[in-house]
Amino acid sequence: MRILVVDAFADRPFAGNPAGVCLLDAPADAAWMQRVAAEMRHSETAFVRPADEPGADFELRWFTPLVEVALCGHATMGAAHALYDTGTVPADRPIRFRTLKSGVLTVTRDADGGLAMDFPSCPPEPVAPPPGLAEALGAEIGWTGRNVQDDLLVELADERTVRGLAPDMAALGRIDGRGAIVTARAAGDPAGGHDFVSRFFGARILLGDGEDPVTGSAHCALAPFWSERLGRDALTGYQASERGGLVRTALRGDRVIVSGAAVTVLDGTLRV
Repeated sequence: MRILVVDAFADRPFAGNPAGVCLLDAPADAAWMQRVAAEMRHSETAFVRPADEPGADFELRWFTPLVEVALCGHATMGAAHALYDTGTVPADRPIRFRTLKSGVLTVTRDADGGLAMDFPSCPPEPVAPPPGLAEALGAEIGWTGRNVQDDLLVELADERTVRGLAPDMAALGRIDGRGAIVTARAAGDPAGGHDFVSRFFGARILLGDGEDPVTGSAHCALAPFWSERLGRDALTGYQASERGGLVRTALRGDRVIVSGAAVTVLDGTLRV
């Protein structure tokens, strides 16, 4: 069976966020998919197979090395890129993915190969900072919210603070929630390329250092949060991990269009 690795939210190899993409031709057992994701060891591996019902073209599920998740942006982008790149889907045709917990997600491809994903908006609601959060992050907290994905969104003082964070991941893992999105307004002129910065820490769901390189689903919360504060529906975020990546967002009522580029770095055969 064909399996690929796609760098999402990247215009060149070895940047953005790598996702495994397994192209299935039949239903697969969830425990088996979890083992494949653990073998791949990327933050997410997507499993795609043709849908057997009207209203969608493919079924899509996402697994980290540890758990199945309800929504993943970069692996959705990776799955769509793989389908277009392998010629499975014509470049001018939208792809409708049926998912278990996030409904039907549609991805379109533009003439330059960029991908736009239609996702649910997940605005954070203000909450009191959980005890120990500031200490775990090692930074003073300006605002805290939580969204339906059970992510904490934490606004910090400035871009420099976000970029310089070296959190205590063990302590973060003891705080209730899927993960922590930290963010700040971009420093200087927005014409410099982005309007806000972010990082995502998911000690409970990710291996390694617990930081996700570029998190599409986090922008379902970041888009409404920053659109309200900056007064614009179309924004560009930069996720300031070591690999880094630009994410374009456009708020459309209760939906968010999350856009970026992707490149294939591996195309092979899974023999199991």
